[in-house]
Amino acid sequence: MNHSTLRVLMPQWQGGDNPHYSLGAELLAWLAPNSGQPLVRVPVRPPGAAPLANENGVYGRTELLEQLDAADHLIRAHQPDRVVMFGGDCLVEQAPFAYLNERYDGELGLIWIDAHSDLVQIDGYNRAHTLPLGNLLGEGDAEFAKRVKKPLKPENIFIAGLSEPTPEEGAAIGEAFQRLGISMKESDTAMIDRLGIRTADARETANGTDSIKDWIRSSGIRHLAIHVDLDVLDPHEFRSLLFANPHEPYTYSPPGRLTLARLAELLRELSAETDVVGLGFTEHMPWDAIHLKKMLAEVPILNG
Repeated sequence: MNHSTLRVLMPQWQGGDNPHYSLGAELLAWLAPNSGQPLVRVPVRPPGAAPLANENGVYGRTELLEQLDAADHLIRAHQPDRVVMFGGDCLVEQAPFAYLNERYDGELGLIWIDAHSDLVQIDGYNRAHTLPLGNLLGEGDAEFAKRVKKPLKPENIFIAGLSEPTPEEGAAIGEAFQRLGISMKESDTAMIDRLGIRTADARETANGTDSIKDWIRSSGIRHLAIHVDLDVLDPHEFRSLLFANPHEPYTYSPPGRLTLARLAELLRELSAETDVVGLGFTEHMPWDAIHLKKMLAEVPILNG
């Protein structure tokens, strides 16, 4: 049976309030193998000099909602059976996965491969890329969540690759959060427990996929979407991550633990287990390209 697949490039940066996510998305789409699948580009306002405004607890709320609606419109115009998303920040996953859950009658399974759950609002941080999974469940931010016409079922979601901080990392993160006045209205652990969402931490995910396969089989998941936040990767191996800026220490969150080889193996095994109809890659932070681009911009002959 032939299936139509749509690739979507959404260089959204406002959800993490980080202009570099835009270049990261462009490079993801360029690096992916060319299989002849059509590619559409969601219009995103390029980064500018003016800082994003905090609008009712979310920085850049107006722009993010406009871009979400644009992505939804483009996807629905093509009516694909499958969607591949190249993002930007993690919020880009809302439109394709909400569409696919409707497309498959509310029975879409979703693997959220991420060092973080992306379920909850974080007071004092207020960036929308912390809550796309919460939005897809009909929770998260009310204004974003109401655009999900058919929320995903908690039992159809599996979060894999969650990073537990070492005692040293935990202490540093706690100090940073306290210094910046950051807290959670409801912890992601509390929401996971309340909704009964299945999870596997980074160590379990690195060791095998048995728990994920058991969940797919016991839940009868026939159509699966996969979210990959590249921060699930170990920054000692893969350097193009927010945590791996060579010029700045980053202590706000525990780093990822997976290797590239393990992530590739995981995606192959899931593709063999059931019908993968959605795939998204997000939060690519290509530091070498970013710093080289900045250096080239300072060379007189390249600037006319």
